[in-house]
Amino acid sequence: MKKYFFYILFPILLLACQEANKKEGAGQKAVLTVTIEPQRFFLEQIVGNAFAINTLVPPGASPETYEPAPSVMVEMGNSRLYFMVGNLGFEQVWSERLSINNPHMTIVNCSEGIDRLGDEDHTGQAHDHVHGDVDPHVWSSPGAVKIMAGNMLEAVVKVDPENEERYRSNFARFTLKINETDSLIQEKLSHAISRSFIIYHPALAYFADEYNLHQHSVEFQGKNPSPAQMKALVDLARKEQIRTLFIQKGFDKKNMEVIARETGAEVFEIDPLNYEWDKELLRMADILSRDANE
Repeated sequence: MKKYFFYILFPILLLACQEANKKEGAGQKAVLTVTIEPQRFFLEQIVGNAFAINTLVPPGASPETYEPAPSVMVEMGNSRLYFMVGNLGFEQVWSERLSINNPHMTIVNCSEGIDRLGDEDHTGQAHDHVHGDVDPHVWSSPGAVKIMAGNMLEAVVKVDPENEERYRSNFARFTLKINETDSLIQEKLSHAISRSFIIYHPALAYFADEYNLHQHSVEFQGKNPSPAQMKALVDLARKEQIRTLFIQKGFDKKNMEVIARETGAEVFEIDPLNYEWDKELLRMADILSRDANE
């Protein structure tokens, strides 16, 4: 079924590309596309208002299970560049077909050059993402974000070399902001009583790796835990004196509330896909270090 869907969709995409070229010639802003909102934040720090920026995954949707509608893919035909995170499931499938059928759009892998963490790194157990054995959640690490932003910068400079100086100046300013965020997180976490936390879906492995934390996930192989697995998590929380339970926005809190009742830990809703990337990381650091201030 999907095979025939692509045969129908991509001729439409080619027509959309032709229309996009006409619009650019008429003086409208060129369009750049990113996968998730944090990428839009990074890109805006570099290009300012020089381009119109489109986010592929809408707020509230999961980038790991998202499947773009035909209308969304047609809209992508307007883009000069598509910045993929790098290892999200649908990106791999769609980027390959887009590169073949949409030659006017350059696809940029923002994770190029980042040391990759596997699904078992900094988690309590292995889990099974739709994207395989490489964790795609690189944007939770300020160090990785500097590499992502650098990849974005070089791609933008290639399509708009006339404004290279401005983009590089903006990038330098953004790098200072990333460094400041990193320093603040380190200072906050230096007071954390526990270096461990439990999260429903293991999306903070890069954050944990950068700040010497230990992430344990409620999901087991991408599924809800069994009663035995829940008991093991409760025992682990007691052993490691875990006080923080993270639940991503939009996920069911039921299992986290069970762990909270059994251990006295607190449940906090977080949004790793928040556009205000730096504020969300600082908020998580505040949560993890809160016991030191009580």
